[in-house]
Amino acid sequence: MELIHAIENRVSVRSFTAEPVSRKDLEELVRRAGLAPSINNSQPWKFVVITKRDLLKEMAAAVSRALGEFPVKDKEDLNHAFLSRIEWYSTFFEDAPAVIALLMKPYISALEKGADLTHEEIDNMRNRPDMQTAGAAIQNILLSAVDLGLGACWMSAPMIARPALESLLQVEDPYKLITFVAVGKTFGAPARKSKKTLGEIIRFID
Repeated sequence: MELIHAIENRVSVRSFTAEPVSRKDLEELVRRAGLAPSINNSQPWKFVVITKRDLLKEMAAAVSRALGEFPVKDKEDLNHAFLSRIEWYSTFFEDAPAVIALLMKPYISALEKGADLTHEEIDNMRNRPDMQTAGAAIQNILLSAVDLGLGACWMSAPMIARPALESLLQVEDPYKLITFVAVGKTFGAPARKSKKTLGEIIRFID
């Protein structure tokens, strides 16, 4: 498949068929993720692939509990339908054939070794190269899913339950859970959202 086809046909898929994703395809998705650029080629990632149904349900339950404890300004203003929609968008991964969890450890730069600043402070000053690294790996997974005839969705909402999820996934220091990608065969035809035109997003400085 040509790269332009994968880019133009990628959509966020949240509904999947029950058909499992082959181990070969899951391994290929992670292999390609590992080819992504990373800060100073540190490759600070590990990937956990979850296909165990019981574990996915436990993970979704942990996210639901975290949502129930989430601080809100006024619960009276949040109707049941709205809360249910938020919960579904945060937990639909439990019905995906597979979830790829991205774990990362902090990149300790040469600047950090010689500066009287914390990792968090330097990472913030450099505009979050750790997260930029994570995004590059995730994009490889999303485009590769299209190439392999799969649907995928990048998920950040479940991270509100990160401590519980890290416990369920047995994540050990110095690694931290960063994000999920739900993967499977697409069910139905996902709505394609409009994108800004080139004229709206580009500016030249000549």
